[in-house]
Amino acid sequence: MKLWLATVAVALLTSALLIVTALHETPADDFVLTGLGGASFVLASLAFATIGALVGARVPGNRIGAIFRAMGAILGVGNLLFQYADLALYVSPQLPGGEGTAWLQNFGLPSCFGLLGVAVLLFPHGRLPSPGWRWVLVLAYTGIAFTAVGYAFRPGRLDPPFEHVLNPFGIAGTFELMDALTGLGWLFMGASVGLAAIATGLRLRRARGVEREQLKWLALAAAVSGGAIVVEVISYFVAVDTLSGARSLLLGLGFTVFPLTAGAAILRYRLYDIDVVINRALVYGALTATLGGAYLGLVLLVGLAVGRSNLAIAVSTLAVAALFRPARASIQGAVDRRFYRRRYNAQRTLDAFGARLRDEVDLDSVGAHLHAAVVETVQPAHVSVWLRSVP
Repeated sequence: MKLWLATVAVALLTSALLIVTALHETPADDFVLTGLGGASFVLASLAFATIGALVGARVPGNRIGAIFRAMGAILGVGNLLFQYADLALYVSPQLPGGEGTAWLQNFGLPSCFGLLGVAVLLFPHGRLPSPGWRWVLVLAYTGIAFTAVGYAFRPGRLDPPFEHVLNPFGIAGTFELMDALTGLGWLFMGASVGLAAIATGLRLRRARGVEREQLKWLALAAAVSGGAIVVEVISYFVAVDTLSGARSLLLGLGFTVFPLTAGAAILRYRLYDIDVVINRALVYGALTATLGGAYLGLVLLVGLAVGRSNLAIAVSTLAVAALFRPARASIQGAVDRRFYRRRYNAQRTLDAFGARLRDEVDLDSVGAHLHAAVVETVQPAHVSVWLRSVP
């Protein structure tokens, strides 16, 4: 509880610094932890800390609670240090400790990346899939240690946006060694996350009941967080300078989703709603992409036909609005056929039974069709049909 309260206090202080730095332009404005990105990582730190506290209180033996609490604190403190360094170095140089906080803020995100792999590996019960996976933990913690040592003692300038600051603890003549340690640490942590994902896939293949539903929640969280990371990486290779705030916000929210969904799985909150969530995510994700592509295509085609004008936009908007319902129905059917075949077959059986019921008048035939429909859709151990006799 004390660590959670400390994380909340850090989040409040960070929010205040974000408001102050938002009023000034600094070299850090295009980096992840500024503006909307910084605010989203405040939410991420609170999400990790809160879920960690809940898991620790309700499932005391689960080590994921302690890992989430640590991740929340590290994210929060790292974010706070970044905001203070930005303020002290670029806005109010009279403030003390700017160079020291610029050095310290390097240790936040790398450590959380390594701990993320540990959490995935231990999910959902806080135990390894088998003792043979212990070396993946060693890989993750070694990666965290390597990056910490590399960033701490690498001589020369710090990484952007504080590149004009010389590392106060750098050891002269060790740049290549420390840089290699840092790169190796990131490699080890990335490998641990990948191997943890493989372990989760193996768990999912043999899991049944509650554990299988929990692992589905983790898969959903990993898909959202991984997608946010992929978008962030891709954005560096295309011209999206004007969207730096939006991509940073997306990355922070991706990190926020992970503890929330993992916590819901561990605490078993609305556990069996996962299939509905996945279904809706697939349908509306595909629908958004389809309508967005149709809109852009129509704007281009109509624009070529009549020239660029408000008419092209209006026609395209109306056409996309008309496409919404049929496109949604078509995509829903495709998703059900591909991923929810049993549900799709059951719906077709019920539709066929309803069609027969409108035309059938023989009670014996209706009873036989009803029996067949119930067996095919519900698959009960026994079916009895009781008909009330009417005098």
